[in-house]
Amino acid sequence: MTDPAPRKPPRSAMTVRDMVVAIGVLVLVVLVVGGVTRGCAFSPGGPSVDPSALPVVDAPAELRALAADVPFALRVPAVPPGWRSNAVDQDRVDPADPASGRVVRTGYLTPEGRYLRLVQSDGTEEALLVSEAGAGGAPARGTTDVGGLAFVVYGAQGDEPIWIGELDGVRLLITGSGSEQDFQALAGGVLTGEALPA
Repeated sequence: MTDPAPRKPPRSAMTVRDMVVAIGVLVLVVLVVGGVTRGCAFSPGGPSVDPSALPVVDAPAELRALAADVPFALRVPAVPPGWRSNAVDQDRVDPADPASGRVVRTGYLTPEGRYLRLVQSDGTEEALLVSEAGAGGAPARGTTDVGGLAFVVYGAQGDEPIWIGELDGVRLLITGSGSEQDFQALAGGVLTGEALPA
């Protein structure tokens, strides 16, 4: 006569010790996977990006190529030394609404690994805010001035800020994980950068 195969005990027979052991095994698996893939990092200052791991694009050349495709004058920001652009694209403010206006987005990485996005558009401030912050938008929390250009600052405390201003009839939006000095540097770079013909 053979012994019957062992059966899993009912849940009511499980103890706290069984649960602690199971959680310990899961933690060990997560640590091993995280260590092997190096997918975890401690970043007390907030999220950062490894600039060497991302593509680099020639933002001035890309913006000049897009200038003829959009109905407003683009600007090529004069960004600080060491900043790199990793993306330039264009779309509608609301892809589902052809009348919502056009938008050109340019992504920048600072030498410290912070990311900023510049959006240039002929869309309304409200539409741009919804496109970047989602349907609920973001609360306004004041204004800031860079070189005589006023920006409305949106976003809840702790969220990535969204700055929106208007220059020569073109809406400018800046957002990302950069510091306030980074935001000011990008806004100033737009003011002093090359203005492309519409």
